[in-house]
Amino acid sequence: MTLEIEYVGFAAGVLTTFGLLPQAYRMVRTRQARDVSLTWVVVTALGVALWLCYGLVKQSPSIITANGITLVLFCIILAIKIRHG
Repeated sequence: MTLEIEYVGFAAGVLTTFGLLPQAYRMVRTRQARDVSLTWVVVTALGVALWLCYGLVKQSPSIITANGITLVLFCIILAIKIRHG
């Protein structure tokens, strides 16, 4: 894989991963999750976990990094949803 493609992957990963930060931050701060769908959180977290597995198999640093961080954010959102949902 060329270095330029990895840069595109990192840029995409930064944008999609940081897109979750405002939601996760708000949920941590307010301890409220009633407006977040449990189905969405679970299905999307499973998809992210599969992307992480794919990145590991392909040995793609951009896919591994972005989806590893995103999975952590989804775990935080899921924990708050279960506890305060």
